[in-house]
Amino acid sequence: MSVPLHLLLAEDSAEDGDLIVRELRRGGYDVEFERVETAEQLVKAFEAKQWDLIISDFSMPHFSGVDALALVRKKHPDLPFIFVSGTMGEETAVAAMRNGAQDYLMKGSLRRLVPAVQRELRDAEERTSRKRLEQHVQQLQKFEAIGRLAGGIAHDFNNMIGAIMGWAEMGFDEAPAGSRLQERFRKVREQSQRAAKLTGQLLAFGRRQILQARKINLNILVQEEMSFLEKVIGADVEIRVHAAEHLRVTEADPTQIGQVLMNLCLNARDAMPQGGQLIIETQNVEIDQEYCRTHIYGRPGSYVLLSVSDNGTGMDAATLERIFEPFFTTKEMGRGTGLGLATVYGIVKQHGGFVYVYSEPGKGTCFRIYLKADAGVHEPREAPPQKKPAGGHETILVVDDHDGLRDSAREMLEALGYRTVLAADGSEAVELFEAKADLIDLVLMDVVMPKVSGPDAYAKMAARRPDAKVIFTTGYTSEAASLISLMEKGMEVLQKPYNFASLSQVVRNTLDRKPQNVSN
Repeated sequence: MSVPLHLLLAEDSAEDGDLIVRELRRGGYDVEFERVETAEQLVKAFEAKQWDLIISDFSMPHFSGVDALALVRKKHPDLPFIFVSGTMGEETAVAAMRNGAQDYLMKGSLRRLVPAVQRELRDAEERTSRKRLEQHVQQLQKFEAIGRLAGGIAHDFNNMIGAIMGWAEMGFDEAPAGSRLQERFRKVREQSQRAAKLTGQLLAFGRRQILQARKINLNILVQEEMSFLEKVIGADVEIRVHAAEHLRVTEADPTQIGQVLMNLCLNARDAMPQGGQLIIETQNVEIDQEYCRTHIYGRPGSYVLLSVSDNGTGMDAATLERIFEPFFTTKEMGRGTGLGLATVYGIVKQHGGFVYVYSEPGKGTCFRIYLKADAGVHEPREAPPQKKPAGGHETILVVDDHDGLRDSAREMLEALGYRTVLAADGSEAVELFEAKADLIDLVLMDVVMPKVSGPDAYAKMAARRPDAKVIFTTGYTSEAASLISLMEKGMEVLQKPYNFASLSQVVRNTLDRKPQNVSN
């Protein structure tokens, strides 16, 4: 099978040009070429299309091969450039190669032409792959650094937001019904909930979320999400869903993947201000080594693909390079935080998948999300039962290094009837527990704390009393592996910022549960 080759010839002789093309075709190349004789023609040809190879004469009436080389290197530093000349001396050839030419041949002896072209095309592909890999590594390093920063910021903000949310909820309940004071507490509560969503997006980008994974069929998830999204997207956008038959499941957090779909659909809507077409598609796909060679993020294996396409405004190359950065947005002020696509990137990466985007100005955009395929059947989401806050009279050790959140949690628990003991870090918590082990019924404890972390503190408590009950709270954690291990053993993890209802329910459920030893 012939190898396609897009060749640009800088050659004033049509006959010599035809000889070069014939030689390449005999060597197995399907040559598509254009011959130019002037600098203007060369520049115009470069603007018109992409080229695989430049072959140039050294001496031409209208401009020289050296000029051609300089023009090419200004436009494309790595494009293979070979001189084929009848007048080029050895010293001149060496000088030309120092200036960026890859090889030179004499017109009277073209036997080396095909091997030289093969070598230079292979070297060019290796240079491109190496550059792509370097860019990939740089982007990963940049995203990892931003992710660590985002996670740290989100952790601190979640503590503050949690305290504000707790005080606002208690103030709302205690204020006279229908009063201006109660209305103000309601507004404070709503703003704290909005802030919590913002920090949630930062955590998603930084891959600091604790995933509640289960086997899901993307066809079912898309159907569930679109029943809501259709109303938000609007009637001027035509929505088409192409669901693959016999789609395999993937192990994922349905809430997080639903967030991915929502962000992509809303972005697509915004890219079609005059209306358009939104296409959502699912597929089973196999990724091989050849695909991974040109798609650096990819890994060979079986995947389920979720693609979201629109025929909107599209994006240029400069925008595409930055779309997953937090707070980068092309929208006008006040129309977005710039976290939507950063959230998509973080969620997909945390699930062990990868995302590619294809876009051109005026031609729309397509996002392709690859998630690892799994065996099994779809596990439906269970709606949490709506219960009124339930209290009790047990004693709870509250451990958190954030003063405001610790005090807020204490007041909420005491409002439910519980007795509380407070500790500011893991070390103090262990001391208090050892002194009052028989009196403490439950430990409500942060994961990330100075001196001794939550999991390490609990291990010491469990050594003293194996049946000790604990709820871990986390705004984000760098100790995800230990937390997941504890969750698999039945431990409760309460995500910060938590509200009055979720705190009361988790505390009551944990206290009512039969004790079990999870210290080993």
